[in-house]
Amino acid sequence: MALPTPSRLRVLLDALNAGLLEREAAVRLMLLTALAGAHVLLLGPPGTAKSELARRLQRAFADAPWFERLLTRFSTPEELFGPLSLKALEEDRYERLTAGFLPTAGVAFLDEVYKANSAILNALLTLLHERVFDNGSGRVPVPLVCVVGASNEGPADEALQAFHDRFLVRVPVAPVGDERFADLLRLDAGCVSVTQPLTAAERDTVARAAAGVALGDDLLAACAALRTRLAADGQPLSDRRWRQWMDLLRTAAATEGRSSTDALDLWTAPYVAAAGPAQVPALQAWVDAEIAQAVPQDAPWLTRAVEAFEMQLQVEQMAPADGADDSAGKLALARSIGGAEGDGGMLRIVSATLEDQLRRRWSPVHVQARLDQIDQIAAQASTARGDVAAQAQVLATRIAGRLWLPPGLAARWQAAHAHTLAVLDALLARLAVTRAGFAAQPQDDTLPAVTPAAVDVGP
Repeated sequence: MALPTPSRLRVLLDALNAGLLEREAAVRLMLLTALAGAHVLLLGPPGTAKSELARRLQRAFADAPWFERLLTRFSTPEELFGPLSLKALEEDRYERLTAGFLPTAGVAFLDEVYKANSAILNALLTLLHERVFDNGSGRVPVPLVCVVGASNEGPADEALQAFHDRFLVRVPVAPVGDERFADLLRLDAGCVSVTQPLTAAERDTVARAAAGVALGDDLLAACAALRTRLAADGQPLSDRRWRQWMDLLRTAAATEGRSSTDALDLWTAPYVAAAGPAQVPALQAWVDAEIAQAVPQDAPWLTRAVEAFEMQLQVEQMAPADGADDSAGKLALARSIGGAEGDGGMLRIVSATLEDQLRRRWSPVHVQARLDQIDQIAAQASTARGDVAAQAQVLATRIAGRLWLPPGLAARWQAAHAHTLAVLDALLARLAVTRAGFAAQPQDDTLPAVTPAAVDVGP
């Protein structure tokens, strides 16, 4: 059986995402998690399409029976695992009739998972992790592909942490944002059509391919750095969780046609390493800065330099001619004349001549010193711009063809570089205008060749 191609998986993802808003990341994470043989938890308020996402995931797999239950503290094991077999009881055997219940499901959705009682949670621990169900005196394998859990909030009881840890991927699901609110109101509730669901044989092929994917050195280094950070924050991951996470990344690489993982695969960190939704933004920021190196920069050092040179140019342009006590007033008068109405052409000529006479002259050495310092700053800024442009190109090349990377995340990374480039371009343009202003300063070769003190551009 051939490995599902990225193009086919992309068509499948598009079908699962059809008619949903701002759920690209959730759809990708759910399908990837299921292919990796793990389970996913959706965390968010009611009415955010958690159950719809789970039902759509089931349609992605052929021969994967569906099971769904809303759990409460009054839920009984019979509701999930099936009623007791009366015939077995007559023969002194404690067995359940599991047909149509969770032990025979392929994809299951358990809503409000943390409200279940301990009897149910204890049975679920083994079923989720080992894919077996203890039925009477025997242990029966289950055909479970993935369990999708849902909750309005994370576990409040420390006793639930072991169960919480069984969900490898935890996806916060928020209401649609204000920018897409109008689209939400106009949204048509169409039927999801999946024409080529993944078969069990294809899932096995994916698993075998993933087992052969190597873990890249840069990924291992990034994982070590993240492990240190999580430990410092008091949120360490279990060894089991780290290993399952690597299986998830191997699955992503295999289905994208890569023979090894790399550090960019850690875009999944906020959904695997975060203890809860509150920790997600900090981990997203870590991935943006340390892994993608795509954080928008405003170049404050260059801004300070540009503003310092602009101010210095203004000071030198307003400086009165040497030995003229009332030059500043005459210069202001000349500029006022230049803006007068009436016979404006003649007045402007007169004012321009008068202003030129009243402006201070500078030695060529002075002017050249200013130009040299500006050129030095411009060279540094141009080098910085080149580095950012190169980083943007490298990132664009690396994320090209990434099937599982959410488009919104890729766009945010690229927008970060675009922002930085736009800031640098604008500041370089201002610096060029300022340089032209210094170059246009009136010069006098007879003045002392004194090099002025450098403009203070800050640290």
